[in-house]
Amino acid sequence: MKIELAAGGYALTLSPELGGSIARFDWQGEPLMRRRFGDSILDVSCFPLVPFCNRIAHGEFAAGSKRIKLQPNMPGGDHPHPLHGFGWLSSWTVIEQGEAHVLLRHDHQPDQWPWAYEAEQHFGLTDGGLHHTMRLRNLDDTPMPAGLGFHPYFPRTEQTTFHGLHCGEWTTSGEGLPVSLDLQPDAKDWWRGQPVSTRSLDTVYVQRQGPLTTTWPERRLGLTIKPSAGLQFTAVFAPDSADFFCVEPSSQMTDAVNHPSVLSNGLVWLEPGEELAVSVDYHAFSPLD
Repeated sequence: MKIELAAGGYALTLSPELGGSIARFDWQGEPLMRRRFGDSILDVSCFPLVPFCNRIAHGEFAAGSKRIKLQPNMPGGDHPHPLHGFGWLSSWTVIEQGEAHVLLRHDHQPDQWPWAYEAEQHFGLTDGGLHHTMRLRNLDDTPMPAGLGFHPYFPRTEQTTFHGLHCGEWTTSGEGLPVSLDLQPDAKDWWRGQPVSTRSLDTVYVQRQGPLTTTWPERRLGLTIKPSAGLQFTAVFAPDSADFFCVEPSSQMTDAVNHPSVLSNGLVWLEPGEELAVSVDYHAFSPLD
């Protein structure tokens, strides 16, 4: 099942049954996100992170007096650390659909994740771009750890650049877990204006200030990403020699549930009936404008 929306030169294709994902996001015929090229969730343009972001070390963490153990969930792989939550591996239900908006819902009943919750994504396309919101509600009777984020894949060439101002950058292990934080008093561009192709990393930046920007100079194309205030972390995945990279606005650091002593780790415990909501806006532009 695919849902297609169009407005103001933008084209958006959604795949609700494949992780509530985006399969295509273009502007004036040019891909802003990489276009879906296969049937795996790892082939899509963007998927949601819910109810936690990125990895939980070996799937283990404490919730009060209980010890939670999650199973590895990387499709087709043996990565030992469960990641990205459960929404990306679930089918989402279409609740509302209009000419330029769609509302999707994902319901979870207690299992290895022992909390019931409801998540919704709303996609609104206008002449100004895409407004993508996500909401998570704890339907259980005990507090639930919660995190939300977005995992878009962007086309990458030798000239592609990423710009964002953050106060800190995590050094990570070979398995993508946080090791040490380089925290500076002022936000800076950790890429120093250099193309994405000059670095190979899988990390998280902290204390974001302002929007994020990706540019493709040879395409005369740029994309401004404006996360909401609750998305203070930015995960960046730029594998060596790949034709894509990921810029993931997130509400928490990687493995937040196992780093309670880290200042402002982003971890939220939702009380029964409580909600967490975030959003991101995407706006395309020409660097020559």
